[in-house]
Amino acid sequence: MTEAAARRVVITGMGAVTSLGAGVERNWDAILAGKSGVGQIRQFKSDDFPVHIGSEVDLEQLTIPDVGDVLRPFATRSVKLGVWALDEAWRDAGLGETEYDPWRAGLIVGASNFPVIDEGAYSWPTEALHEGSYKEQYLAICRKMPELLAQRDIGMVSTLLAGRHLLHGPCMTVQSACASATQAIGEALHMIRRGDTDLMVAGGADSMLSAVCVTGFTLLSVASPFQGDPAKACRPFDRKRDGLVLGEGAGLVILEELSHAQRRGARIHAELVGYGSSCDGYRFTDSHPDGRGAIQCMRAALADAGIAPEEVDYINAHGTATLQNDRVETLAVKQTLGDHAYRVPMSSTKSQIGHLLCASGGIELVVTVLALSTGIVPPTINLEHPDPDCDLDYVPNEARRVEPHTALSNSFGFGGQNGTLIVTRWPD
Repeated sequence: MTEAAARRVVITGMGAVTSLGAGVERNWDAILAGKSGVGQIRQFKSDDFPVHIGSEVDLEQLTIPDVGDVLRPFATRSVKLGVWALDEAWRDAGLGETEYDPWRAGLIVGASNFPVIDEGAYSWPTEALHEGSYKEQYLAICRKMPELLAQRDIGMVSTLLAGRHLLHGPCMTVQSACASATQAIGEALHMIRRGDTDLMVAGGADSMLSAVCVTGFTLLSVASPFQGDPAKACRPFDRKRDGLVLGEGAGLVILEELSHAQRRGARIHAELVGYGSSCDGYRFTDSHPDGRGAIQCMRAALADAGIAPEEVDYINAHGTATLQNDRVETLAVKQTLGDHAYRVPMSSTKSQIGHLLCASGGIELVVTVLALSTGIVPPTINLEHPDPDCDLDYVPNEARRVEPHTALSNSFGFGGQNGTLIVTRWPD
């Protein structure tokens, strides 16, 4: 363990909401049962879209805690999902307002923030308009819905979440594509290690299932155009995979310095021992074909944790089900772990809940911690056709009892943004 890691960091609370349901326990039960949360997108009229499936949270069935009259206009779907996960994590950690110093407690969240569009409030121009009329229409929209600007500000997500509890320390939003939540957790780890804080809320919250976002991912040719049973759409590491499935949700954890958690008698889920980050800087939507950034990221996390490659017992893969990502991640894991890679079970949570984008690393860390605490690793569902380029043990279709002690969680995003976290089982 490095000198910087002398202050040990543990996970004492977890919260999650995905298309599989609200709550860590509900999600874990559904994941172990091999269920899928993918279905028809309902946020807009998606029938005529070439991509019309996603992993959508049913907000009407989710009791969202009140955010107050002043803040309510700024609460986008990302914020609402984040608030739900934060409150669950806070309860799980058993935190009261007198058990910590609020000035040494902060929040870092990975997120995007797309405005809540009221279709009845205005209409966009349907044909080309000259500059003057477009300007007047734009100004009218801004006057009628002034909250749109604040809703578009990603910094607003962390501000609103930090306001839920007494978190007066560092507060920031990370936006590094699909690696956002993982990097947010990693940076929170470093803050506690350095002695800047004693307690941090970290993870991700995101919702990008609007018509604009779905169209964008479709034009990038990365979203699955699958037309059959939606539950079969996301097929990581399968030879017939054809793209990612967009999702939404939130996964947040409470990180504490070990002695801080022990003093208040907190239950400890796992210890967060390593973090690595890198950037390929290769292409907008691709990682480097040789996996350079992913390899560096995983090696950095192992070095940070002081753990040898052969000590890794489970990997929660980035596993997006795009042709290049799955091949490159497989290659990178083999380059990082050597022959041991063939003995390590590795699965993709995205096969069941889709790609939560900026929030993906948060929920996937929660799943990784549960694999350690229960001794069961989740499956990669829909893996039916072996791909010779993807030849590792992806735990196909059924959960498996493994009793892992050390696990690694990967997030490899657009533009080559990479993050890796390493957690170890906490003794009962």
